[in-house]
Amino acid sequence: MPNTAPHTERPYLGFGLGLRPAHYETILNEPPAVDWFEIISENYLVPGGKPIHYLERIRARYPLVMHGVSLSIGSHDPLDREYLRQLKTLADRIEPAWLSDHLCWTGVGGVNAHDLLPLPYTEEAISHVVARLGEVQDFLGRRILIENVSSYVTYPESEMTEWEFLREIVERADCRVLLDINNIYVSSFNHEFDPRTYLEAIPVERVWQFHLAGHRNHGDYIVDTHDEPVIDPVWELYAQAVRRFGRVSTMIERDDNIPPLAELIAELDRARRIARPPARQSAVSVASA
Repeated sequence: MPNTAPHTERPYLGFGLGLRPAHYETILNEPPAVDWFEIISENYLVPGGKPIHYLERIRARYPLVMHGVSLSIGSHDPLDREYLRQLKTLADRIEPAWLSDHLCWTGVGGVNAHDLLPLPYTEEAISHVVARLGEVQDFLGRRILIENVSSYVTYPESEMTEWEFLREIVERADCRVLLDINNIYVSSFNHEFDPRTYLEAIPVERVWQFHLAGHRNHGDYIVDTHDEPVIDPVWELYAQAVRRFGRVSTMIERDDNIPPLAELIAELDRARRIARPPARQSAVSVASA
């Protein structure tokens, strides 16, 4: 595949939201101040029906990106060619700005755990994932974005940090990064590392999208749930990410306990204010944004 575009050519979509069925009618009848939407790819793989009907109408008004949860790039099971074919068909139909999935495995031996499970951070795992990413990108005819997942366990076999692992994979596979700011925060709390170290390790030119989301704090550990508003420490980490990576397309994920669209747009406006260039942000602090 050709070399990646230089950092100066990274597409910038602005500020988006995850597209959820609860908001279909509102989006079409009262078009919101949202720059783009991210879809969960698996929800639209069936070629007909209401989901595609709404998606076609919304894509006529807003740019879209596709975000998958079933690639299982780290599994030792063979890649699901039928799933990849469906992804390619959908991408050809709706022409997303890009596709993404997660740096994880979701099952083995044909059994789906229905979770985004972390990998051991080893050279063997890097080689395995890089080879599979090459197959996926060749099949789809485009580079994809790989997202860092939140984690709750560690492996004694790990030979490096998560950020070193991610950096090596994206450089060797020549793919891009969907950097989930909330996942970095969650993992840093659970595993007691400095999240700023993570940000500093990721190549700037590889990061094409940010995710922001909420989580549940259980005292001595945090679980990434996407059912709560973004908390202040995650906003602060997002501000640090903006300073390092510059203008990166940013969106808020909400998958449960979904509020009215207006509430999510108000939260998205906070991201806009934080990402505003310093000369225009003089009176706005991260804590009070």
